[in-house]
Amino acid sequence: MRSALAGLLLAAWTVSLANPSQAQTWSGDSIVNPLTAIPGDAVKGRVIVASRQTGLCLLCHSGPFPEERFQGNLAPEIGISVGRLSEAQLRARIVDASRFNPGTIMPSYYRTVELNRVAPKFDGQPILSGQEIEDVVAFLVSLKTTVAQ
Repeated sequence: MRSALAGLLLAAWTVSLANPSQAQTWSGDSIVNPLTAIPGDAVKGRVIVASRQTGLCLLCHSGPFPEERFQGNLAPEIGISVGRLSEAQLRARIVDASRFNPGTIMPSYYRTVELNRVAPKFDGQPILSGQEIEDVVAFLVSLKTTVAQ
């Protein structure tokens, strides 16, 4: 009986973690607590931001990526956002930028509900995992220390 109860509790816990809308706690314009127990990796975050298959950030933003020839100019340069936002504010904007600007073209990388024009095979799935978001946040925060120097 006890192992069955433990199994049910573990299953409930796993489901709640798998649902991005329940895995984050908003505080004003921020998500203070990381989305994962594992700290973000700035090196992996840089790869995600620069990737034209994963993050797609450089479609709209430019940044410190000399190896990337074509970078966007539709959104602020990445260093500008990093300079004015805290780690928790950066996390919140990556999770769901539309919360701050309903007309934004930036995707909600972690929200899975109330989205438009999502292909059926991607319905209910975030664009980035919680760990990938933490990696991106770690990279962006690392830029903050570089910009300050």
